[in-house]
Formats: sequence, structure tokens, C-alpha cells
Amino acid sequence: MAKLTVKKVESLIKAGGNKTQRYADGDGLYLVVPSSGTASWMLRFTSNKKRREMTLAKVKDLTLANARLEAATKMKQVRDGFDPLIQRKRAEQESIKTVNDLFNDWYPTLVKRLKYPEIPKRVYTKDIAPVIGDIKLDQISARDIRTTINAITAAGKPTIANDALGYCKQLFNHAIKLDLIAGNPASAFTVRDAGGVEKSKDRALTTSELKQFFDTAKKNPMSFTRDNYLACTLLVCLGVRKSELCEAKWEEFDLEKAVWELPKERSKTNVGLSIPLALPVIQWFEELKMRSCGSDYVFPSRRASKNPHMGPDTLNRAITKLFGHEPGKKKQPPNLMGNMPHFTVHDLRRTCRTLLAQQGTPGYVAERCLNHKLKGVEGIYDKYDYFEERKIALASLATTIEEMVSTIT
Repeated sequence: MAKLTVKKVESLIKAGGNKTQRYADGDGLYLVVPSSGTASWMLRFTSNKKRREMTLAKVKDLTLANARLEAATKMKQVRDGFDPLIQRKRAEQESIKTVNDLFNDWYPTLVKRLKYPEIPKRVYTKDIAPVIGDIKLDQISARDIRTTINAITAAGKPTIANDALGYCKQLFNHAIKLDLIAGNPASAFTVRDAGGVEKSKDRALTTSELKQFFDTAKKNPMSFTRDNYLACTLLVCLGVRKSELCEAKWEEFDLEKAVWELPKERSKTNVGLSIPLALPVIQWFEELKMRSCGSDYVFPSRRASKNPHMGPDTLNRAITKLFGHEPGKKKQPPNLMGNMPHFTVHDLRRTCRTLLAQQGTPGYVAERCLNHKLKGVEGIYDKYDYFEERKIALASLATTIEEMVSTIT
């Protein structure tokens, strides 16, 4: 077959076809004209007794003459015993120069294996990258890791510091796999060097502590906004996870039918749940509907942010501020909570579970209120959703909380 010409290439591309067509130019070079899309140059060769194909470039980016030169270069690699595809992958790895480059190469692996890859991405982008992102891999040291985790701890985020250390270890293990570095600069550090060994997460607020919290929060709207107040009230009454509430959209709610359809895509357990809404809860949601000012979200972001909804740290930061600590501020706010032990947003979910038990709700009903899977044999055979039972239990709890907060002036 005669070699291609520039005019012939233009004619073949213009003619197109119902299926992808390949036109040989010789020496392994082909013009590929797809049924739809952009034409390209393709090289066909044999390496290790296997037929291989690789795209060289789009026709619009590489002339016929240059495509022939590129093909000749690749074929010389084949004759010298090298696989051009492997050589290309190596060249791509060599483009990983900085820690940011390394993370960009590592992140797609997280997307494949993690349900919530945006969590490590957020920690990296917000807390790790500003410190070491631009450092070259051949210059990164253990001292840089120490600087990173110390900065996070100093900002009052010990849990994030521990998470960041873990992500750094995984990130640089990825670099070792790619033969980009010889050792892991984060390997010698432990959580004691970062945020410290975390206390057992078993905190649940007593009734008196809960009343003190709501009383203090309501009397200090400049430190604890109405949105934050209503969010915490609903977390105690419904037992849902922070992200499930703070990222909720109004399309999930039917306030007339008094039900919230939590989709499985937003559930940690990947199981959707129909959540019955008691009258006090509906009234709080109706207030939030007015406050959301037409937003799709129940808790829209109140400041310029890439998140259209309330941020993941908003409630914990607001609670911590009541306890007299505001990360990143030189002048700290007063402690408004007295001697009361500190708590986090997740402790409100545990408080909900405790209050359900105290009011006599059976354990299996309380567990389904929190969208926990029932354990053991019971979990295998008991697929009943307990909607009516949950409705009664959550209504009783909501009444208790409403009476508690209504006495606060």
C-alpha cells in the first residue's frame, strides 16, 4: 500500500465512516479515524512477542512528517530492546517532582478503594499541602513532616494532626512503590508526635450538661449562631451523623408527611433510612426552611466557600469556642462552659442513644434510630425497619428536648 500524503490524510478524515478505520502509512504507523471524535496517529509494534499499540498524538497536534519521525524513534527503542509504552510510563513517573505531584498521582488510587476519598483530599489540601506541597521529593525530610504535624496540632486540631500523619505515611509509601524515594520521611513518627493518643470516644452528655450547653449557646448568639443551635438540637433529637444533617437537601424532606428520606449515597453504612419527624422537629425544620432563603440545602453556607452547605468543621469549632478556645486566634475567647468537660458534635449522637435508653426504648429500636445495623444472628434475620417504633421513640425524645430548650430564656 502506498504511503499516506497530507492530502490523502485530510481526505480520509473528512470522509469519516460508520466505524473506526485504520490506514497504514508503513513502518508500523497508522492513521486512526474514529466514527466520532478526533483522528490520531497510532503505532503498532511487537515487544516480547506481543503485539502492542500506542497512540502517538492527535493529527491536529502532529503533522504527518513529524508523526513518521516519532514513529521511527519509537521503533528504534523496540529494536534496542525497550517497550515504548513502558518508557512512556516511566517518563510520566519522572514528571512527579514535588509532593503535590505525588499526591495527584496517589489520589486516583484513593478514589478506587475509599468510599469517601474527599476526606484525605481535604486534609491534604487544607493542612498538608500549604506546608510541604511545593517541596521536591528528593529534598523532603523528617523535619518537614514534624513541621507539618506541629502546625496542625498548634492550630488546636489534634485529631486532624493524627490523620495527617497517617496520610503522609501512606503518601510516601506510594512514592517508595514508584521508586521515587528510598525511605519514608514520616515512618519514624507516631501519634504521640502528632495529636497524641486520643481518649476513648465514649462521651455522652448528662441531662444537666445538655441543658447547660443549650442555655449557654442560646444566650451567646454571637459565638453560637441560630443555625448552629438548631443543628445541635436536631442532632440530639434524630441521632443522625453530622454530615447527614449538615449536607442535607430539602428534596429529601416531606414535612407534610413528617418524614426525611435519607438516601443511601449519603449514609455511612450505605443504607438509606426513612426518618420519622416529630412535631417539634418539624417546627425547627420549618424555621430552617425560612432561614435557608431558597437554598437547596437545609444548612447553606453562610460565607464564601467551595461548599454550598455548612462546613465539616463549623459545629465543632463553634462548640470549642464556647469552651474558650478558638484555633488560629491570638486572643482567645472567654470560657463560657465553666468546669464542664469538653465534647464534640459526635458526642451529641451518643447522647441521643443514651437518652433513648433512659426513656426505655428497646435497644434494637434505638440502634435502628441511629441507622446502625443490628448485630449477630438478629442482624442476619431481622430486616424489619421498625418505622412506627422509631416514630414513637423519637417523638418522646423530641418532646423532652423541646421542654428543655423552651425553659431557656
